Amino acid sequence: MTEQAFILAIDQGTTSSRAIVFNLTGAIVAVAQEEFRQIFPADGWVEHNPQDIWETTLKTAREALQEAEKQGGKIAAVGITNQRETTLLWDRQTGRTIGNAIVWQDRRTAERCRQLKEKGLEKFFIERTGLLLDPYFSGTKLAWMLDREPELRRRAEQGRLAFGTVDSFLLWQLTGGQVHATDATNASRTLLFNIHTQQWDEKLLELLNIPTPLLPEVKDCAADFGLTTKEIFDRPIPICGIAGDQQAAAIGQACFQPGMVKSTYGTGGFVLMNTGDKAVKSTNRLLTTVAYRLDGKTSYALEGSIFSAGSAVQWLRDALGLIDTAAQSEELAAGITTTAGVYMVPAFTGLGAPHWDPQARGALLGLSRDSGRAEIVRATLESISYQTADLLQGMASDSGIEIERLRVDGGMAANNWLMAFLAWILNLPGDRPVVTETTALGVAYLAGLQSGLFQNLDEIEQSWRRDNTFAPQLDTGERKQLLKGWHKALKRVLL
Repeated sequence: MTEQAFILAIDQGTTSSRAIVFNLTGAIVAVAQEEFRQIFPADGWVEHNPQDIWETTLKTAREALQEAEKQGGKIAAVGITNQRETTLLWDRQTGRTIGNAIVWQDRRTAERCRQLKEKGLEKFFIERTGLLLDPYFSGTKLAWMLDREPELRRRAEQGRLAFGTVDSFLLWQLTGGQVHATDATNASRTLLFNIHTQQWDEKLLELLNIPTPLLPEVKDCAADFGLTTKEIFDRPIPICGIAGDQQAAAIGQACFQPGMVKSTYGTGGFVLMNTGDKAVKSTNRLLTTVAYRLDGKTSYALEGSIFSAGSAVQWLRDALGLIDTAAQSEELAAGITTTAGVYMVPAFTGLGAPHWDPQARGALLGLSRDSGRAEIVRATLESISYQTADLLQGMASDSGIEIERLRVDGGMAANNWLMAFLAWILNLPGDRPVVTETTALGVAYLAGLQSGLFQNLDEIEQSWRRDNTFAPQLDTGERKQLLKGWHKALKRVLL
């Protein structure tokens, strides 16, 4: 292929759908993005309208493709990356979805998870999936859907329904219902997939009462996922790569060696450490997951999730009106030297690793009459760094690997004050790449590998470029004091 070959990366996220076209140097050629509605039917419940997901995906993909091809190139391959644990169910015959998508943030299956834990089953799930029993994952969401209506379970057993995370749903739509598949990274987040055998696990399916005919075929991250229908882009284009958003970001950050760590700050915050061909069992309640699977070979990772990062800043803007734009948070935080003891624990939909408390709720602590909007905004940004510190400490302990530096990305990585504070609190240098859209870039790399546009991971690794390094500068005593205050605040909200 020539240098005019482009790759279209579909990046379907929690609050928006994006499409980014890359050239073979990894540079962005065109981009389109559109936000869509968030639905909150009850406390702790979060849903998306599947039609919103599909329509915004289709619109942005067409816009980016048209803009890119005006520049003289041609889309050679498509990759899909997605919000991972969000769960959908649809009719195989009509393609019509059953209800809304249940979003990864949703907590409605907390009671089901608690019941499974009381039966002593969490260890069994951990051993096979690397995951804890938490409403975060799609298995209990799917079980909830089927339990709600007996008719749905009957149709599922008859093979008339299909289950998928967002990647599978989009793949079905893009191929006109010809392909029902997923990749190993998305499958590994369902509570139904054995990460050691790389197969859907019959015992796990039995425990959650999930009919096998619902499930998609599991493929490598770089694989033949079929062709888009002619109606989508006026011509068929091969779909050659799929990966869940956080794994895609790790690939976009070229985290191919054991011990390399990336942290993505978007709606949530997600830290992922490559552990190579070893599935490291965590003693710090981190997740053991699939980093990627290529040519049938699985690489594993440790992962920790911060449920509210960018969404906490969005809350400051939309619910409290303390800022007009997310970018304004940087100016306010930099304008003061301290929060004067104010801490924000952004547990709006519970707390992720290492606490895994779905019942925890957000809190502002340490307020005084002197506390103002700057202190609250800065405390919100600081909370993201504190949570990252807790995750990295657990990863270093579990893996036995000393973490030397961190690669950062996502929309919030543009906040220089936050990235500087993060480096101070972690006492580690943080590297921000030239291309911070690493989620889309990672799946573009996967599509490029499958289509022959890239030869191997070494070629991808050599293309990674650093934009800036944030060095640790905080006094050790002050850093420890801030973390101590954070842990005291955490105890107030943990149930």
